[in-house]
Amino acid sequence: MTAPILVTGGTGTLGRLVVSRLRKAGRDVRVLSRSAHESPDGVEYVVGDVSTGEALDRAVVGAEIVIHCAGSGKGDDDKARNIVQAASLAGVKHLVFISVVGADRIPVTSGLDRTMFGYFDAKRKAEQIVADSGLPFTTLRATQFHDLNLLAVQQVAKMPVAPAPAGFKFQPIDADEVAERLVELALGSPAGLVSDIGGPHIYTMTDLIRGYLRAVRRRRPIMQMRMPGKAARAFREGANLTPDRAVGRKTWEEFLTERVG
Repeated sequence: MTAPILVTGGTGTLGRLVVSRLRKAGRDVRVLSRSAHESPDGVEYVVGDVSTGEALDRAVVGAEIVIHCAGSGKGDDDKARNIVQAASLAGVKHLVFISVVGADRIPVTSGLDRTMFGYFDAKRKAEQIVADSGLPFTTLRATQFHDLNLLAVQQVAKMPVAPAPAGFKFQPIDADEVAERLVELALGSPAGLVSDIGGPHIYTMTDLIRGYLRAVRRRRPIMQMRMPGKAARAFREGANLTPDRAVGRKTWEEFLTERVG
């Protein structure tokens, strides 16, 4: 019997796909979740919260590999600090962390930057916490998931005029392709910061909105809006993109056809 692999955020967009792929690989999985779930064969749920550290000690016991997928709009550095502390005490042999392309290149210096782009700053800090932990680790940076872009364009498409940040470009990737890569890395040797993973094509925000509107057969005028601040300028310069690592396969158009077409 092999040791279970702990997945934090195992009920989220990425985490549930990681759990599914681990099970297909024949591995037992333990999921840290903030609410109770029925435990199907091969999956154990531990109720706790990585944000506060609640039940992390129980979750990491006996787990040699931890895949840290629990992320949100803020506080990812606190989550990383908690998981590192628990994993260190438990003697975890491989900590796998999912970060975001641009975490090291998008400056977050002003209050406005923190409001709009604080996620990148928290991910950068979390990366450093993992790297400085002394634990064997692997960190993968990915571009934004199709699912998150869909949520964004659905919101703006509800407005009479859809706003789009001028000059912003995105390289959306399918979450399951990121899950596939995370599982491959987790089952291998710790590798530190590995090569980025990005979607197959780069789109402007206007492209993403228009693609969604076509898929749902809706019309909306789109208004370009120039965003202020250093972080926004970095976005316009493509700091959130990884064109040399456009290894994803599923396009935005294919995703929309499956999801809303």
